[in-house]
Amino acid sequence: MRAFLTKLLFKLPKGILIKWSGKEQIQKGYRKLDPGFQYLLKVMNDSGASLDTTKPAADLRKDFEEGRSLISASLPSGIKITDHYIKTNDHEIKVREYSPETIGNIYPALVYFHGGGWVIGSIDSHEAFTGFLAKELKAKVFSVDYRLAPEHPFPIPLADCEAAYNWIKDNALDLGINPNRVSVGGDSAGGNLAAALCVKCQQEELMMPKAQLLIYPVTDLTLENPSIDEMADGFFLTKDSMHFFREQYLENEDLAKDPLVSPLFAEDLSGHPPAVVVTAGFDPLRDEGDKYAQALRQANVEIYHRTHDSYIHGFVNMMMVNGVVYALKRICDDFKKIF
Repeated sequence: MRAFLTKLLFKLPKGILIKWSGKEQIQKGYRKLDPGFQYLLKVMNDSGASLDTTKPAADLRKDFEEGRSLISASLPSGIKITDHYIKTNDHEIKVREYSPETIGNIYPALVYFHGGGWVIGSIDSHEAFTGFLAKELKAKVFSVDYRLAPEHPFPIPLADCEAAYNWIKDNALDLGINPNRVSVGGDSAGGNLAAALCVKCQQEELMMPKAQLLIYPVTDLTLENPSIDEMADGFFLTKDSMHFFREQYLENEDLAKDPLVSPLFAEDLSGHPPAVVVTAGFDPLRDEGDKYAQALRQANVEIYHRTHDSYIHGFVNMMMVNGVVYALKRICDDFKKIF
């Protein structure tokens, strides 16, 4: 009931949300924080739902899953869910399929990797958004439950994502999808894994995905871009959190310039799939996302770059904030052009 009432509050006028946030509307340069997000940040801080990276990874995951009830939406109607289990040499990977019930037998497919700094997050935490994608794109979306750090550091999460992607391609006809229309995507660390998978396909001269959907992706794990410091604290994802996630994901910080860790360091992005890159203004990862979009464009890759200057990191899972659903539909409209 509390979560339901909290979500209703976001329908109130922007002036009231600013007042209830307890401070003037936050501005950084020309960017003004959306009132809905400013109020949401207060709600999250007051409820203890903010990330506390002083805790062990297992406790952080538990807190994250419990706290998401404050912000998560419901799975859209008309979406069928099927769980698949992919056997590898040493592990079984769970992949959840989201299928719209309103179109024909052969679907395009999006293989989706959830965010969470390679440490937290799950197919459950992103279920509302992956279901939304399936409905809006009229496609099958396969959400991959890759293994998490620090128990499973780089390159294990990437290897799991690659194995899931290959299994989906190899079994396309049985899954009712078009083998020539299999794309990859993800948000934050998941966007990193999607971009890194494309780098790996290029390195190994394998067939590329049809397209890539990169939502506020990690593309430079050196953490040296100006927005890391400019948006270091107060906007959900913090500079300290990113350093924590890097420490968990990489056994050696020198790996940060490996293109499979930081796709921005890839020598050549030509031949990469068409891409939609989405960035948020109040996000420590903003600059590296902008730079990756620019690098793809300079490599003559078809690119649609959407910037949401008044939004924070993680907004795809914050659909109760006015304007977010509209923004997500526009992102899907862009992706349909290349998908």
